[in-house]
Amino acid sequence: MTLSDSELTFSSTPTTIVFGVAVLLVTAVFSFLIWKRSRFSLSSGLLETLRLLAVAAVTLTLNQPEWRETYRPDRKPVLAVLHDASGSMKTEDVPVAEPAGSPPRSRASLAAELSAPEVWTPLAGQFEIVTEPFPGPEADAAGTDLGGALAGLLDRHPQLAAVVLVSDGDWNTGDPPSRAATRYRMAGIPVFAVPAGSETRLPDLAVTAFDAPTFGLVGKPVRLPFTLTSALPRNHPATLEIRTSEGETLTGEVVLPAMGRLQETLLWTPKAEGDYELTLTLPPAEEERDTSNNSLTAPIAIRKEQLKVLLIESYPRWEYRYLRNALERDPGVEVRCLLFHPEGHGVGGGPGYLDAFPEPDALSSFDVIVLGDVGVAEGQLGLDQVTALKQQVAAQAAGLVLMPGFRGHQITLLDTVLGDLFPVQLDTAQPRGWGSATPGQFELTELGARSLLTRLEDTENANANVWSSLPGFQWYAGVVRAKAGSEVLATHSSETNRHGRIPLIATKTYGTGKILFMGTDGAWRWRKGVEDKYHYRFWGQVARWMAYQRNMASDERMRLFYSPDRPRSGDTLTLNANVMSVGGEPLQSATVIVQIAAPSGRIETVRLQPGGEEQWGLFTGTFTPAEPGEHRLSMTCAENGGTLDTALTVQGTTLERVGEPARHDVLDEIARLTRGELLATLDPAQIRERVAALPEPDPVERRLRLWAHPAWIGTIVALLAMFWIGRKMAGAV
Repeated sequence: MTLSDSELTFSSTPTTIVFGVAVLLVTAVFSFLIWKRSRFSLSSGLLETLRLLAVAAVTLTLNQPEWRETYRPDRKPVLAVLHDASGSMKTEDVPVAEPAGSPPRSRASLAAELSAPEVWTPLAGQFEIVTEPFPGPEADAAGTDLGGALAGLLDRHPQLAAVVLVSDGDWNTGDPPSRAATRYRMAGIPVFAVPAGSETRLPDLAVTAFDAPTFGLVGKPVRLPFTLTSALPRNHPATLEIRTSEGETLTGEVVLPAMGRLQETLLWTPKAEGDYELTLTLPPAEEERDTSNNSLTAPIAIRKEQLKVLLIESYPRWEYRYLRNALERDPGVEVRCLLFHPEGHGVGGGPGYLDAFPEPDALSSFDVIVLGDVGVAEGQLGLDQVTALKQQVAAQAAGLVLMPGFRGHQITLLDTVLGDLFPVQLDTAQPRGWGSATPGQFELTELGARSLLTRLEDTENANANVWSSLPGFQWYAGVVRAKAGSEVLATHSSETNRHGRIPLIATKTYGTGKILFMGTDGAWRWRKGVEDKYHYRFWGQVARWMAYQRNMASDERMRLFYSPDRPRSGDTLTLNANVMSVGGEPLQSATVIVQIAAPSGRIETVRLQPGGEEQWGLFTGTFTPAEPGEHRLSMTCAENGGTLDTALTVQGTTLERVGEPARHDVLDEIARLTRGELLATLDPAQIRERVAALPEPDPVERRLRLWAHPAWIGTIVALLAMFWIGRKMAGAV
């Protein structure tokens, strides 16, 4: 900045001028008379001069004297051309005027044209031109942070006068752009927004979801649900293809509705165990310009071993009977039952029945435990057995199904270590639940409508219709509300309390295991008219959902599993391992190391820590994958000499989508907030003309308020002090 002008100014009013002059005149006359009376002595003249100067300084203060300096920039103001370099700018929907009929060009090409140095050379005499892309080459280009780009520009260039923003407005990460735009408004810096791309979506087909389960069994059909979307103006028939990582191909015929969405399912029967990747591909339409969203990949683990399920019940109610029969018919499930005598006289017997609660070693072999209307009582469970059940869930990744009954035995579990495992708060005042002559109905929550657990048909609409038409139940458990951290999949369709609808199906994660609460014992009625179709499918899905983690990777002495089961890059994965000694006993302490090799070859080492005194054999650690793709995991334990190798697939996080409409509304908001302009033209000359019309920046003015400056106040005080001291030395009163 260069000093161009300076002056002394006053903020006087007629009142302050008249008052000041009057005070000075009176003081001057008074001082002269005193000086005359002293026969014009030197000391008296000096004192009266000090008096007159002090009064003059005070009256001058009333007129607020200021010293003003005007500075003009010694460098030109900055014009920044900020252009979008994100993935969505690859979309080809920018019209080309000449030659007529030319195909549209990409948004990126428009940004490159408007950010070229020669475009802004004519303004080089008026501005210092700065051209910057965002995100920069050093940044994570996974998304478009419009607000961050604008804020960073303002921080880097204090002489910023205006910004030309070339973007499609596809803001998808970071703070809202309006926050940065507000800063621009306060600084008086306008933003001229040039929209790149059309607000109309391009003709496109996309695979938007591929919800393959994480676990399946050899020789058993696996349902592969998927969702397709179409932005075509007509119905579009297509032949889908699912290809496995082993080269096996599965096809299916579909018809995508015009400008709509389609949910379907294909069945795949795996022939061999292993870790597979399934790739779903939708052939592109002729008019599609981008096919990057026409396929999705999902991992799935196929295992041979059977799931082991333990049913514990106090009496053979209908739900217990039909659930046992359904699971026994499942070739992938091995069922064992423990049926306590209703009167406490021993346990039930027969094929598949246990004669006592299993010992810890035997209990650890079960993947899923269904706990019916059973509690802590003589002839049922003891406290040691309750503790063993908790440890099986928390440390051994087992699943626990809580299915109370009208006898209310489960209410006794609330005062034990199992109380924390309940996903819901039971009503202790109503331990036997509620019965009704009018059948109750399930109502899926929004979460339940998307869950694979409650998927009784392959599409959302068909599934919703099935749940609304299922035979009702006569009894349901007394539930107050769902606990924090639980996920409610279904509620009572009509019964409510002060907390809302009564939860009937809820899930929860506890330790390394999963828990499901089933608030009615009437699911067996779903068999009416359809035999075992829905009843079997529901409980089969529950069993596999609860057990898959235990079967991710295991051998005789070690088991490794992780959560979440479908990780994305940037997620924090919890690695859990069950480690046994050579003799089969759970290790309390051990050196358990997991080496993780990323797709890029980068290797990270994680040392797992013991899970705690009450969780022998459990070792845990965390890992945050930074890149998508297959990660190879190798776990070793020095104490048992074991090595376990497996793999996990990390999904990439895609925020940038080619073919999505440009967001002119976002750019318009930025322009309005900054008092800039949304420019509809793509002509560089017209854009330059609008920017060139900006007024020159106002000079910077600095003001020194003399009347309020400490030195000025100090001068007045010094004059008054010298006058007072002089009078005392002269002997004046």
